[in-house]
Amino acid sequence: MTLLSALAGDPELEALFTDAADLAAMLRFESALAEAQAAAGLIPAEAAAGIADVCAGFTPDWAALRAGLARDGVVVPELVRQLRATSNAIYAKYIHVAATSQDVIDTGLALRLAPALDVLDLRLDALDAALAALSARDGAAPLMAQTRMQRALPFTAADKVDTWRGPLPRHRARLAELRPRLIRLQLGGPVGTRAELGPQAGAVAERMAGRLGLADAPAWHSQRDGVVEFGGWLALVCGSLGKMGQDVALMVQNEVGAAKLAGGGTSSAMAHKSNPVPAELLVALARYAAGLSGTLTGAMVHENERSGAAWTLEWLVLPGLVVAAGAALATALSLIENLSFPSRPA
Repeated sequence: MTLLSALAGDPELEALFTDAADLAAMLRFESALAEAQAAAGLIPAEAAAGIADVCAGFTPDWAALRAGLARDGVVVPELVRQLRATSNAIYAKYIHVAATSQDVIDTGLALRLAPALDVLDLRLDALDAALAALSARDGAAPLMAQTRMQRALPFTAADKVDTWRGPLPRHRARLAELRPRLIRLQLGGPVGTRAELGPQAGAVAERMAGRLGLADAPAWHSQRDGVVEFGGWLALVCGSLGKMGQDVALMVQNEVGAAKLAGGGTSSAMAHKSNPVPAELLVALARYAAGLSGTLTGAMVHENERSGAAWTLEWLVLPGLVVAAGAALATALSLIENLSFPSRPA
């Protein structure tokens, strides 16, 4: 926990990107893989049950996992080694059969992103409701529209709020549309063909997807458009909220007084100041997310069937983007709850 996280963090979403959450998702993959393979007759049913028990009670050697990640570039080889060492010797050989590290990690990511999408969608809905309430209460207040930072023509607070609300249902519609392209199973085996599973490959994938609550899909090892699309969506949300924050910061200036913001930040040197901290934070997060989204786009460039570089780039960038969007939505909701428009121009 850093001091900055008190301003721009989001504990609820950050919890989905901890080592413990990552490990739990990977263990779900291994258990579901064994169960699906047993149902298809590829491994003994008792082996699948034993693997499920091992995954449920697994206590990792975190130091060895860190060392394995540093050595191999992925944590899965060391994780599988530990699982096999923990398992009954009869069942150990059936752990991780016909899968590859990317199957485990990408499916684990999808499992963790599913609740993140739910959180973001609920916050978008709550923000839309808060803006509707603000418009119902203060919407008749007269404002002067500004174009190119100059006075334009009179309109109302409701007109201003409408510009903030407009993108929100579109963002929710986009999220619903992209969900199945993102929250999906990854199962391709070493080179993405599922050849190691033989004729039962489709049945194994379908059963795994159903058990894990993911969309069934062909392997997408080097096809990262779903992840990058999500990054773009996160940047869009942050950008819309940044526009709202910029408007508020301008309207609450002392010389303008078109809106009032309760609970402003204080100054260490000027006691009379009330700084629009939440509005400023929305602008900063919008710019931050725009940069991260552009960087994430670089992760689309995989060499052939898998790229360690592009894949690692995703790990570095995507969590920060998700947290930024979550923080922006939480901040925007707080901002609107503290915002008011005077009944007459100041």
